Amino acid sequence: MFENTCTLPLTSDLFTQAIHPTEPILSVGLAGGHVQTFRLPNEDPSGTGSENGIGGQIATSWRTRRHKGSCRSLSFAVDGLQLYSAGMDGLVKVAETETGQVVAKIAVPLDASTDFPDPPSLLHCLSPQTLLLATDSSALHLYDIRTSHPLLAPKPNQTHHPHDDYISSLTPLPPSTASTSGFSKQWVSTGGTTLAVTDLRRGVLVRSEDQEEELLSSLFVGGLPARGSSRGEKVLVGGGSGVLTLWERGAWDDQDERIVIDRGAGGGESLDALASVPEEAGMGVNYIGVGLGDGRLSILKLGPNKVVAELRHHEAEAVVALGFDVGGRMISGGGQTVKVWHAKIPGVEDEEEEEEETKVLSKRAKGTSNDDDSDEDYDEEDSSEDEKKKKRRKRRKRNKGENKSGRKGITAFKGLD
Repeated sequence: MFENTCTLPLTSDLFTQAIHPTEPILSVGLAGGHVQTFRLPNEDPSGTGSENGIGGQIATSWRTRRHKGSCRSLSFAVDGLQLYSAGMDGLVKVAETETGQVVAKIAVPLDASTDFPDPPSLLHCLSPQTLLLATDSSALHLYDIRTSHPLLAPKPNQTHHPHDDYISSLTPLPPSTASTSGFSKQWVSTGGTTLAVTDLRRGVLVRSEDQEEELLSSLFVGGLPARGSSRGEKVLVGGGSGVLTLWERGAWDDQDERIVIDRGAGGGESLDALASVPEEAGMGVNYIGVGLGDGRLSILKLGPNKVVAELRHHEAEAVVALGFDVGGRMISGGGQTVKVWHAKIPGVEDEEEEEEETKVLSKRAKGTSNDDDSDEDYDEEDSSEDEKKKKRRKRRKRNKGENKSGRKGITAFKGLD
């Protein structure tokens, strides 16, 4: 399946990571406000010529204290030439990917209801034209980034509030066949206990019924078998109690399938990160990586809907970021480490390891658990707000099942693109 070929120690807790769209480049945002960019070696399936088995050494391209307070989110531009970072200091900074030099800044708008700072929660470059910026107050700001903005930012072109709570994930929906630009104009977001769909031109189109548990992560998956009214396109959503829900594209009022990833007395572990396993990883199609709140990584096969492997990123810290680079390597982040995982080369030991994995998975199904590193410290005051958010998430998990959101969902639009 996958084996850990390299562990990168970080100087403070990881809050976010971004993987370059076309080159083996990884950037991380830390609780101490640093942004660090690594260049991974080119893919070498033989594993020769390197002690870490990925064909060379991982090197730091640049590192800087980019924000006062934690770096909350990172996003590469669609062409990968620039890296956007958002911090607790209320700024989004735009830097050249190669050098780290800042070329523009965007001031995050104040919370309209309080006139106080509104820390950013997520960034996403939707297209060469549009940047999405979500905040803790549930605001979703849309910026036009076509012009090379100077060092003081324009105001957002649009602002929406698709949820009652901070936005925990954003997932673009692929453009329709009629699209002329080839870029997404709609996206799914999760926030609090609801899922919403927003359109670039028409604003918030639909919000789901209250799911009575916190929704933390989301991922679009296409190419599934089309049966009946299903087009084989779904959005997967990771919840706070170990359950992955599947939502049919175009029928957003409620989930249509549930997959239990983790069971446990009083609720399973939170599903904090999701990523599609690309074909470059050599596993076939419809495999999903899932990062859990206790440091585990699960590999799920859709179709049979079965967890086929379990790995461990960290002994206790949640996997807050998960993705795959251009060469198909899995990159997981959490605590004060980032790990690079390589698809295993078939060999004699595979059968033995598969048996061991099967034993572990059957123990998990009955309800059992258990590895890793850590490094330097950072100023705790920098991330006090972030610590509050973590505690709030744990409290919600304990109280799951209660109705927490006063507002119910808006009617779904069938066949919505």
